[in-house]
Amino acid sequence: MTSITANHDPMPLPNSFKQDAMVISLVGLAHSISHFFHMILAPLFPWLKEAFGLSYAELGLLMSAFFVISGIGQALSGFVVDRVGARAVLFFGITCLALSAIVLALAPNYSLLMLGSMLAGLGNSVFHPADYTILNKCVTTQRLSHAFSVHGISGNLGWAAAPVFLVTLANLYNWRIALMAAAALPLIVLMILFFYRHLLHTDPKPQQAASPSSTTQPNSKVDNNENSLFHFMRLPAVWMCFLFFFMISMGIGGIQSFSATALRDVYGMSLAWATAAYTAYMLTSAAGMVWGGFIAAKTKDHDRTITVAFSFSAIIAVLLSTGWVSGEMAVVLMGAVGLGAGIAGPSRDLLIRAASPKNATGRVYGVVYSGLDIGLAVSPALFGAIMDAHHSNWVFACIGLFQMLAIFTAVGVGTNTRKKI
Repeated sequence: MTSITANHDPMPLPNSFKQDAMVISLVGLAHSISHFFHMILAPLFPWLKEAFGLSYAELGLLMSAFFVISGIGQALSGFVVDRVGARAVLFFGITCLALSAIVLALAPNYSLLMLGSMLAGLGNSVFHPADYTILNKCVTTQRLSHAFSVHGISGNLGWAAAPVFLVTLANLYNWRIALMAAAALPLIVLMILFFYRHLLHTDPKPQQAASPSSTTQPNSKVDNNENSLFHFMRLPAVWMCFLFFFMISMGIGGIQSFSATALRDVYGMSLAWATAAYTAYMLTSAAGMVWGGFIAAKTKDHDRTITVAFSFSAIIAVLLSTGWVSGEMAVVLMGAVGLGAGIAGPSRDLLIRAASPKNATGRVYGVVYSGLDIGLAVSPALFGAIMDAHHSNWVFACIGLFQMLAIFTAVGVGTNTRKKI
């Protein structure tokens, strides 16, 4: 029977704390600019709508195109990462983000806006396969849980920074200046990463001669299958990981797109309070990731950590859907939902690592994380339909439902992985 936990990429050699911290910081910086570009258009929708006379459907299509291209590209970029190395692919992605912002800033019509959005999606597609390959190969194994924690937090910071940066500059100048300024950010990140490029080296190294005990017969069918480029796609754990990310991204999409509006409808709170509730979710999610990093470092049963954390979040989300609590308490409960989701973050990444066969880290993370993009592309349409049907409380019920469904897939991955040990 094929082992999928004992066949990770070679364990990184022990590094100094300073070297690990540098690698984690550099990858986190790259990840933050990736998430910044998730929000490169949404905060500017009021300006774009007026400038080009667009409908909300046309604006939404720009975001859908971003995530569709990103999802397809993410699944494919993992193969490129395993082939040519993560560093070169990461540099390519960051360059695409800068070019996309320039195209968007200069766009004279909707077609060029669409091209810019698709180019941003292409750039975004490389980050998870490249980032996680670098972290797995360049960071000491004992510090990986904290590396994944920082990776998640940096993404949240990118989400939070984009609206402030873009809206501020659009108000002070105009939306084109805001986008042109945004184009400078990935270029700055690229220069920093290039300067420290020796720390991000993951190119394949010559394999050491196999010991007699590990040598397989040339005609071994199992060995040939295990070394196949697409062998990892036959592993049930990989597809359960894919479904896991699809489920959690459906919930994330609901929170990002409509939680503030739903809170106003269900609890009659002001826009300021609804925004405060979403901010509470983001802040506690970041705090949860820090806590989750320490929890993940002390256990190997990461699916059980995810079960507890998501069960907590799901119950709180369902409670929010009832409208039984006060508006002030709803803000607190939104923070509780974020805390549970954040705690699960590092464990989910280590769960995928445990399910990754030898020398397929990039491919596995690429395919698995494409589920995240697909969910983020589909989720706004589903929750938008719920809002159009005037069932605002269902938004939180569905968020809880998707988190519970994610638990079943995580348990499936963990159980499957333990059986293969």
